[in-house]
Amino acid sequence: MRRPSLNLASSLLSRTLAAASSPAPNRFLHSALYRTTTTGGSYDQRRWFSSLLRPYTAASLGVAGAMFTAVAATSVYQEALAKEPPPPEAIPNDVVLYQYEACPFCNKVKAYLDYHDIPYKVVEVNPLSKKEIKWSEYQKVPILVVDGDQLNDSSAIIDKLGQKILSKKKADEDDEETKWRRWVDNHLVHVLSPNIYRNATEALESFDYITSNGNFSYTEKFSVKYAGAAAMYFVSKKLKKKYNITDERASLYEAAETWVDALNGREFLGGSKPNLADLAVFGVLRPIRYLRAGKDMVEHTRIGEWYTRMESVVGESSRIKA
Repeated sequence: MRRPSLNLASSLLSRTLAAASSPAPNRFLHSALYRTTTTGGSYDQRRWFSSLLRPYTAASLGVAGAMFTAVAATSVYQEALAKEPPPPEAIPNDVVLYQYEACPFCNKVKAYLDYHDIPYKVVEVNPLSKKEIKWSEYQKVPILVVDGDQLNDSSAIIDKLGQKILSKKKADEDDEETKWRRWVDNHLVHVLSPNIYRNATEALESFDYITSNGNFSYTEKFSVKYAGAAAMYFVSKKLKKKYNITDERASLYEAAETWVDALNGREFLGGSKPNLADLAVFGVLRPIRYLRAGKDMVEHTRIGEWYTRMESVVGESSRIKA
């Protein structure tokens, strides 16, 4: 977790301590060995000790000033990167997310809940039987149930939560934040599958993650891992054709660079704090970040620093462990 202000504070403190410690010991030793008293006795002696202590007094003040600067800088940085929880009275009593662990849209909702520190439970849906959502006419994930009210579709879920819990109005259609949220749903998510199922090795890596975190029986894990990896390998080829992707990695790198360009030098698209577009991009990339595709993306594009900042500000999950 990177904390630039802590490095700055440490640097300031080190320089001050170095300045405080340099000439004074030599002057003290020189005075102790060669100083002789003259008339005036105790007054001259007091003046002598006062002159010896002066560098240490100045150094102490310098250290105190540097420490105050460090604390102030750290406080400002931490405030800028603090989570944004809703008022206590607005926090729902019961929030349940029905999801697939590796689903980018589900992770988009989780990024929002985590950043706003809204406690939630997770029900992992078996993608083969979907028995966990048999009760719902809507048979896709994510589904979020908030105090008994069912919310569907990741972007609609986030908008309704913002209005209900945070009292935030939906942004205009031409707003920068809205534009990039649409880009996530209409473009970024479509370059992910061709990358994580690019070849047999990466497809198996992806399904190893999926079966390790998903809701599968022991026998299902084995069959889903190998049959699913093979099936998604061929599906990814169809997706490449559908979305006119010729080079999977190039399309992923281009998307990452497009996002960094949109930041235009800002810490986040939202400025000093993430907005909904930041949370959307981070959410859909989170399931692939430590797979081969995600590692390649960070290595070959400029997105790594922004992603690390997002990891820091979103922080620990607010998920309630069963």
